[in-house]
Amino acid sequence: MRSVELFAGVGGLALGAAKAGFRHEAVVEWDQDACETIRANQERKIKPVKDWPLTQADVRKFDYSGVRGDIDLLAGGPPCQPFSLGGKHRGFDDERDMFPEMVRAVRELKPRAILVENVKGLRRPSFAKYFEYILLQITYPEIVRRASEDWAEHLTRLERYHTKGSHDGLFYRVVFRTLNAADYGVPQRRERVVMVGFRCDFGREWSFPEPTHYQDVLLWDQWVSGEYWERHEVSKKNRPEVPERLRIKVGESRDSMFKPIGQPWRTTRDAIADLPDPEKNGDSVRIANHRFMPGAKSYPGHTGSPLDEPAKTLKAGDHGVPGGENTVLFPDGRFRYFTVRESARIQTFPDDYIFAGSWTESMRQLGNAVPVHLGQVIAKAVRKHLERVQS
Repeated sequence: MRSVELFAGVGGLALGAAKAGFRHEAVVEWDQDACETIRANQERKIKPVKDWPLTQADVRKFDYSGVRGDIDLLAGGPPCQPFSLGGKHRGFDDERDMFPEMVRAVRELKPRAILVENVKGLRRPSFAKYFEYILLQITYPEIVRRASEDWAEHLTRLERYHTKGSHDGLFYRVVFRTLNAADYGVPQRRERVVMVGFRCDFGREWSFPEPTHYQDVLLWDQWVSGEYWERHEVSKKNRPEVPERLRIKVGESRDSMFKPIGQPWRTTRDAIADLPDPEKNGDSVRIANHRFMPGAKSYPGHTGSPLDEPAKTLKAGDHGVPGGENTVLFPDGRFRYFTVRESARIQTFPDDYIFAGSWTESMRQLGNAVPVHLGQVIAKAVRKHLERVQS
């Protein structure tokens, strides 16, 4: 199936869609450093990146007439800083708000399906009206904003059109959900708003894939059966105490007669345990992007990711990694920055995928990325629906 990827960054969502069976007809990203990372992997002939038709350009200037044939999926994560909980919260007043360009792409390409990812801050109460505006624009991409309208006036016109009953021309059936990547096997608590839409002629029912990984199963494996510690060969004397904030849930698990159904959340230890300690082991320099970064400090509210839980959300930051973030916290109280390779593991990038630039720049790229596995899970569900409708 054929796809177009906008706001590609270093390719997290694009890799996930490719793993789900989509072939990219265009991959668009404006940031030079992110493009250098993609090009570095193309030069190394990394599949499927080596065949991506990458265009480094401002999406506002991208000409879709060069994309030939029907497009099955249009995917992308417009810049999240306008809506991020860690950003300036300017939203629709931020020049980096690229949702109008996502809508232009929908209007011009008329893809069979749309997949859009963004930060959960997009759904905060102060942005509720604009979030509705985004959804209605994607639903009715041909109802274009007039030169004389501001966005609120355009929203009013879209609402009237939406409630009138019957609709002509191009429109999409759009659903959205806030997903936690940890619930799908990503070793990271990362909540993101995901919007999926299907063109009006693909009207069969669709819903987001159900979670496959659960905190309760991890707690059982750790504190009831001990399977987690045995798998990692951690002796009983070296096992940490139950974190105070989890004691109630652990008690509930111990009182249960049966192990919960499903797979356990994946932890930071699950993701990085087989990598050598970058601070102590010289072999780490032979592993791409696995170099020790000194200077980690802990701050109130920014105390790092406990080794035996899913990592906290990796942060990008406008001016480098925020203090105390992107660090791993060991059971004995030690902490250090994640290496780039460890962060790539947490974002489920393959080990042969390298990141260009300094530690700060690479961490910015990773902090902005969609976890590859989460992208694959959602894109696979979209592809199966399209195949079912076409058959």
